[in-house]
Amino acid sequence: MISFIPEGLALLFTLQGLIALVVGTAFGIVMGAIPGIGPTVAMAMVLPFTLGMENAPAIILLISIYAGSIYGGSISAVLLNTPGTPQSAATALDGYAMASRGEAGQALGWATIASIIGGLVSGVILLMAAPQLALLALNFGPIEIFGLLLLGMTCIVSVSKGAMAKGLLAGALGIFLSLVGGDPITGEARFTFGIPGLIGGLNFVAILLGVFAVTEVLVRLSAGRTDRPTVMRFGGIVLPGLSQWRGRWKGLAKSTAIGCGIGILPGAGASAAAFVSYAEARRSSPHGDRFGAGEPDGIIASEAANNAVTGGALVPTMALGIPGDAATAMLLAVLTLHGVTPGVRLMQNDPALIVAIFLGFLVINLLLLPIGLSVARAAVPILRLDERAIMIVISLLCFVGAYLVRSNMMDIWVMVGAGLAGFAMRRQGYPMAPLVVGMILGPPLEVSLRQGLIITDGNILRFASEHPIALVLFTITALVLLWPAASALTARLRRP
Repeated sequence: MISFIPEGLALLFTLQGLIALVVGTAFGIVMGAIPGIGPTVAMAMVLPFTLGMENAPAIILLISIYAGSIYGGSISAVLLNTPGTPQSAATALDGYAMASRGEAGQALGWATIASIIGGLVSGVILLMAAPQLALLALNFGPIEIFGLLLLGMTCIVSVSKGAMAKGLLAGALGIFLSLVGGDPITGEARFTFGIPGLIGGLNFVAILLGVFAVTEVLVRLSAGRTDRPTVMRFGGIVLPGLSQWRGRWKGLAKSTAIGCGIGILPGAGASAAAFVSYAEARRSSPHGDRFGAGEPDGIIASEAANNAVTGGALVPTMALGIPGDAATAMLLAVLTLHGVTPGVRLMQNDPALIVAIFLGFLVINLLLLPIGLSVARAAVPILRLDERAIMIVISLLCFVGAYLVRSNMMDIWVMVGAGLAGFAMRRQGYPMAPLVVGMILGPPLEVSLRQGLIITDGNILRFASEHPIALVLFTITALVLLWPAASALTARLRRP
């Protein structure tokens, strides 16, 4: 992997790459600061515009938006007591209390440094772990890849916020939508219902814009909120001095480790990491009794953990092709749209691209400091805007983006239909991430299954009996699916 660093740097530090790093990070911070937008909607908004970019700058743009929005969520958490992203919910507990004392700049200073360190450490772990995972590619054939993809599907739907059955249904719907169009092996048209525009399949970008951005707009407008938020006074970020970090380094290191560890687990998410880290910091910190009343250790724990998750989440996403949430699924979508097949073979087939992405992630976290210092203050007027105006701008960008992909009006209708369907599903408690993961993993899942059946002469039982790696993956998949039911049954039996 080290030998590909010069090639990776050449891919990263192009004009497109530099623009993607700076503009993506700044845009991500602003979008993350607006409550309810978050990384997924922000990434969906710019996804159509990445199709005209080279592979490395395109994925770097989305990663910079991803990392920037996670940090940007702390701005509204501190100034509004409303986290811009769910990942920053724990930050609001102490950040807003500090802002109420007139220390908003100091609170964001702690959040900034903790975010940068958490992200940088996770980036280093990403560089160290990914080459080891790449060695697995030597042992993976179609049947092993099928087992891995199946595990990826179950990992994301099994953590669908207590709605496992709905998550499974959403994932199955995503797989079905991915089947529309030509058969990948025979070329025969499937599920087109005689509509010529569906022969090439449903436009993936239009679906993503619909189920994330348009659905979010409809959800927000249906809530009927018209009040403008009250923003705390803020004169700029005030970075803490080295002396103020005395006695806090241990907590920072522990929170970063928790974020990296949880980030590597597909589906766990930054929100879980932030609250686990916050709870542990409250237990072990010498200032634990002051948590919730404006204690910097609480901000450090939350922000170090949720930013460390971003690097950790890229390990299974890039090295194994298993997205942990909707945001990392979006990263896989960009690779797929650019003709790059994600998964265990990616690190062998295009190592220079992977190195460029990993190095870019480190640069993004370094850019959080200068860009965060300038953008955070500029984001405050945006927080005071009427929410309806923001939703109108997002809607216009979605329509323009969906049309620009293929200059086809049908993509607009697909986006609108996906948005309405997503809105109805959200109202009924169906998660959107499994649907997107189903669409991404559906085609390679089908191809690997059919290739495996050809290898075993149609005997699917030989998948497990003759392929030990696949058997391990199938076993883990079964445990992931059965664990919630087993836990519920055990709890029921323990009741008196």
